[in-house]
Amino acid sequence: MTRKPLFSIKMKDRIFRIYAIACTAFALIMLAVLLIDITIKGASRLDWSFFTNLPSRHPEESGIYTALAGMVALLLFTLIVALPIGILAGIYLQEYGTKNRLAKFVEINISNLAGVPSVIYGILGLQVFVRMAGLGNSILAGSLTLSLLIMPIIIVSTREAIKAVPDSLRQAALGLGATKWQTIRRIVLPASFGGIMTGIILSTSRAIGETAPLIVVGALAYVPFIPEGPLDQYTSLPIQIFNWTSRPQQGFIINAAAGIIVLLLFTFILNGIAIYLRNKWYKKTNL
Repeated sequence: MTRKPLFSIKMKDRIFRIYAIACTAFALIMLAVLLIDITIKGASRLDWSFFTNLPSRHPEESGIYTALAGMVALLLFTLIVALPIGILAGIYLQEYGTKNRLAKFVEINISNLAGVPSVIYGILGLQVFVRMAGLGNSILAGSLTLSLLIMPIIIVSTREAIKAVPDSLRQAALGLGATKWQTIRRIVLPASFGGIMTGIILSTSRAIGETAPLIVVGALAYVPFIPEGPLDQYTSLPIQIFNWTSRPQQGFIINAAAGIIVLLLFTFILNGIAIYLRNKWYKKTNL
């Protein structure tokens, strides 16, 4: 059997590395261009009044106060619903679930659900929560829809974090007389906390930027009041940005750019926290 020349293998490796670097550089350059363009357009609009003013038909007087309040309330109710179900489902599938064909089928479908387009969840939420449950275009309907959207991500990240815990820790705890639940609660979950939190924060950062499912379930583009309960109508920052970009006035385009900057700051902060927790958890589990 003839062997390929070493020169040819090294050349292919070098070409692939150059190609990968070029693709990465192209993506980073495009991202930098977009960020610079948005910053130039919207930075001048970022002042205190932009955060405290209500929506207005005059762009210089319009703000994101109600959009921020609606987004925070939406995320709060989303996490209240999605966190316990997602984490407990991940614990059950990894620690208690039997390894058979049905379990493998469920695992594959949960992983596939994490990649389903968000508008599909919006259609599901429209039919189940808005129409069948009669919740209308309320915060609760929107948060339940977003819960379905991020729940597969939380389940998968919880399973992977728990799976990364060395099995020797479980065996040591069981050998000392601890029950399975005591082992999970006192050994497995603390050791996998960083990975679970990373998944939660990343799923939350995805929910922050979602617009399509909220539009489908009836989130309003103009809300001149702060929602006071889960059944109130609402808007969110992505919806507000979408509304501004559809206006012909240049002032609203500037407002949209400023809103994008605020939304990006939220996303960058959440992703930064996720990276910090992941690195801290990785160092802790490798001591």
